[in-house]
Amino acid sequence: MTQPAPEVNKPGDDEQPMPTLLEQMGGVSGLIYSSVPVLVFVLANALFGLTVGIWSAIGVAVLITVLRVVRKEALQPAISGFFGVAIAAFIANQTGSAKGFFLLGIWTSLVYGGVFLVSVLVRRPLVGVIWSLLNGLGRSWREDKPSRQAYDIATLTFVAVFAARYVVQKWLYDEDLTGWLAVARLAMGYPLFAVALAVTVWAVRRAKHRQELREATVETDEQIEARLRAKYGETP
Repeated sequence: MTQPAPEVNKPGDDEQPMPTLLEQMGGVSGLIYSSVPVLVFVLANALFGLTVGIWSAIGVAVLITVLRVVRKEALQPAISGFFGVAIAAFIANQTGSAKGFFLLGIWTSLVYGGVFLVSVLVRRPLVGVIWSLLNGLGRSWREDKPSRQAYDIATLTFVAVFAARYVVQKWLYDEDLTGWLAVARLAMGYPLFAVALAVTVWAVRRAKHRQELREATVETDEQIEARLRAKYGETP
């Protein structure tokens, strides 16, 4: 009886699937964790004052960071989240006002929006650049106008998100509406991010489809040589 042929692994069988953009940013849990220090700060500040609010937010951020380390989750979002809360708490302490806790996020939105807008103006849309860097892709999409336009749209969506956050939250800050600042930060966080992410997914799929079309239409040197010989009646 013949023995069955051993299975041969195909190239790429052992490769791990590329993490999605959401996973690279910490996943759904990362988005949830980022809102907890804000809620704790607002509640503690309302009940016990600014100092208790500041230390409560920092304490919760530390616990979340430790929890993510213990659970072996992505460390970078945890560390960046902790430092974000720490800086926000420092600003609130320096200004002596609870609304100062949100000042970092307000100005960060303005800066991010400006950077994303400039990237479109110089024909280097950041969504395409970041996606290519995260996934080790080349720069061929920059030479394909439909692909670049798709990334332009996705990048401009983020510009709109950051602009909306800045305008609304800056107005609430100027009006001393700290409670509504917290509401706006949370309400304009996940929903608007989901919209921008959906547009990003569309842009990535469009660019990927365009790349597959380009690769399918590219002739190899052998194919070109064979076609020319057939055309002019030459034999190898």
